[in-house]
Amino acid sequence: MDSSTPVPSLHLAMAALVGASLMAVSAFFIHRRSVDHVIDRLIEIRRDFPPRVRRSRSRVVSDEEEEDEEVDYGRDDRLPEVDRCRNHGASEAKSFDKKTEVSMSSRISSSMPNVALRNEWFEEDAKFDQAVRERVQNCSASSLEKLNFIPSGLPPLETSGRGESKTFSHGGSTTRLATYGRLMTPRSPGGNVAGDSDDEGTEAADEDEILFASKNIDVNANLLKDVATKVQNSYSVPIRGDSVNRVQDKTYKATGNEEKSSVNIVGKGNVDSSSVGIFENDHVFAKTSLLPRSTLHDSTNVEEEEVRKMVQECLELRDNYVYREEIAPWTKEPVKEPGTPKARCDPFHFEPVEKSAHHFRMEDGIIHVYASESDTVELFPVASSTTFFTDMHHLLKVMSAGNVRSACHHRLRFLEEKFRLHLLVNADREFLAQKSAPHRDFYNIRKVDTHVHHSACMNQKHLLSFIKSKLKKEPDEVVIFRDGKYMTLKEVFESLDLSGYDLNVDLLDVHADKSTFHRFDKFNLKYNPCGQSRLREIFLKQDNLIQGRFLAEVTKQVLSDLETSKYQMAEYRVSIYGRKQSEWDQLASWFINNEIYSDTTVWLIQLPRLYNVYKQMGIVNSFQNILDNVFIPLFEVTVDPNSHPQLHAFLKMVVGFDLVDDESKPERRPTKHMLTPNEWTNEFNPAYSYYAYYFYANLYTLNKLRESKGMQTIKLRPHCGEAGDIDHLAAAFLLCNNISHGINLRKSPVLQYLYYLAQVGLAMSPLSNNSLFLDYHRNPFPSFFQRGLNVSLSSDDPLQIHLTKEALVEEYSVAAQVWKLSACDLCEIARNSVYQSGFSHMLKLHWLGNKYFERGPEGNDIQKTNVPNMRIAFRHETWIDEMQYLYSGRARIPEEIDPAM
Repeated sequence: MDSSTPVPSLHLAMAALVGASLMAVSAFFIHRRSVDHVIDRLIEIRRDFPPRVRRSRSRVVSDEEEEDEEVDYGRDDRLPEVDRCRNHGASEAKSFDKKTEVSMSSRISSSMPNVALRNEWFEEDAKFDQAVRERVQNCSASSLEKLNFIPSGLPPLETSGRGESKTFSHGGSTTRLATYGRLMTPRSPGGNVAGDSDDEGTEAADEDEILFASKNIDVNANLLKDVATKVQNSYSVPIRGDSVNRVQDKTYKATGNEEKSSVNIVGKGNVDSSSVGIFENDHVFAKTSLLPRSTLHDSTNVEEEEVRKMVQECLELRDNYVYREEIAPWTKEPVKEPGTPKARCDPFHFEPVEKSAHHFRMEDGIIHVYASESDTVELFPVASSTTFFTDMHHLLKVMSAGNVRSACHHRLRFLEEKFRLHLLVNADREFLAQKSAPHRDFYNIRKVDTHVHHSACMNQKHLLSFIKSKLKKEPDEVVIFRDGKYMTLKEVFESLDLSGYDLNVDLLDVHADKSTFHRFDKFNLKYNPCGQSRLREIFLKQDNLIQGRFLAEVTKQVLSDLETSKYQMAEYRVSIYGRKQSEWDQLASWFINNEIYSDTTVWLIQLPRLYNVYKQMGIVNSFQNILDNVFIPLFEVTVDPNSHPQLHAFLKMVVGFDLVDDESKPERRPTKHMLTPNEWTNEFNPAYSYYAYYFYANLYTLNKLRESKGMQTIKLRPHCGEAGDIDHLAAAFLLCNNISHGINLRKSPVLQYLYYLAQVGLAMSPLSNNSLFLDYHRNPFPSFFQRGLNVSLSSDDPLQIHLTKEALVEEYSVAAQVWKLSACDLCEIARNSVYQSGFSHMLKLHWLGNKYFERGPEGNDIQKTNVPNMRIAFRHETWIDEMQYLYSGRARIPEEIDPAM
């Protein structure tokens, strides 16, 4: 190709550019003439149909008032600039500005503004009519706003692909809510009458068109189709902002007695309440728009009432099952003055008690109590298994209902946001209230570790030091019988090829690590020091060759540390396996003989759910054997304390009963036609709810009997909701006083809401969950706390989980750092732990205040708990509001706390 080739191409390009320019200029003038023609025609039609005088909602606007309003609306320091804009192009008889001034002389409406919204439709065509652009290029946006470039006679137009005739109203406004669509605002059929609003209703339209009501004027759609978009944009764009574009009628803005209206389109499409207020007084609008909305509201109310009724039924079911003392503890014992000295008594002293005439016998897995052996009337009847499983399945049905799930989810979200708002407003005031409380802070308020396993109550460093000391001081102590011979402590370690010098924390290998996550079997193996079950039997068992002496000594050291800290208490779990009835006497004698007691400690009995293991080993024949081994000794010592004197003394320190084991194991959900315990002879482990019911039923009867004789009762407080099916939590809701863990409540908004309303205690252990089933950052504890559930922090297994000497403080510390809990939050959690605990009424009086059993701020003493009354009042009032919402304002709120807590 030679060098002369580009020259013709350049000529062609120049020719094309000149041609295109000429075409553009021609199109511009043709378009300008069309626009001017349409505007002239509209102005003539407007003059032929003058609007009738309209009254505002509050008063009649006179001509003088209209003139004043126009002057007020147009008042601005930049009026000379506006005048320049008006005078620009005055030589043209049909100039756009002049037509606009003529059209503005007719009023549209004094009740609603013309609103143009900023959205993608209005911004689609950014090129305005060139004539308009030339006239307004020297005018600022503010000046144009004062001119109000929307002619009152030219509302937004409807476009149509067909050549059919369309009509439009005198005055109208367009609104768009988010991206839902454009809205039609039809006029009242009666025209402009007193009290009418320009907008009588809204109706969604397609994204590509805008619909308006017809009124009086016929316009050819073909003529309007080409100019509708540009005319609309040319009037709306001068008033443009980042968040909202708005054009107002000048007379409407000047009317001081009328409400102002605006439309908010910042991503959500919310309409201000002021505009709603305008619509409420428009009778026509109320008939056309509010009636369908009222119908929807009525249907919503019916569904809402159904949800409330179902939730009420669930709460009533719990009231029918859960055990409560007939006489609350605070009514049995008089409130003493703070300075009254505590009466000290020997916890191991046994006073002979006369045997009562009560008679009991086991029937279908449940012990029935009678006044005498010859009596046939049952004293303390309990709901049958058929009734319980029927009620539990009803609860599960309510939990699965979509409307109930949605409603409970919204209520929980509301509770959470309400708490966050409370913190925004009152966090500083709460902190100042805490500062004003003398002496008290987080470190010197009572906090209870509501969930600790006794075999893991020490940390790994403590256990290592104890083993080394025993190996050094008592190497020749005969400690175990293995391999057909008795072995001393030194021989045991020599058989393991270990010495005291070799031992360290890593070799002890009792700390949970990544290998234990979702492996409950591996977690249980961490109870074996150095991976050896014989070391566990020697140091961590109470029924061994040395009668649990080593475990008693290390337990006393832990209790001594608790007493030294003064403000930390614990509830330890000790095991009863149900393999034989003599386990109770062995455990009681271990406590009494080793004098295991502390004012800072109470005890719970835990039963591992291991029926299938015992069945395979041939220890038991049916599930009935386990129930017999667990409950018959308890009824015997209750009826006749002289039959088991040590057990009678030990039961004074027992406050609860726990069910433990791996909940993640698959199981079959029980039905109301399940086998009785005596018939359960297969090798499969019963379901969690099966265990829960039969232990509840026997504990219920036992507690009724013990309460009638003035003895301490035992609450059902099992492990629940750590893993496994959600029906575990449903059964616990009906039967239990409080539970440990409960993290699976995050999967069921209905159960979570029920646990909130009933204020069922949750002893949560986030660090333990982090090692077993749930990562720490996913733990629901912070959301449970914000929503107002009755939660406390506990350590669970310090031997496997924690690194410091104060495991409970470590739990609080990590939670405070990760979830940014304030000092007030920590103190509230600590206060909850005392309420959940099984410590005596007299101790709670000392720790929480003389009115701790009263609800609300009246029951709080900031001098004792360091929790501001403002926080307690918020929790109490929020709970009352939820109960009143649930019962439609007819809820009966007791003045005292629930004794079942």
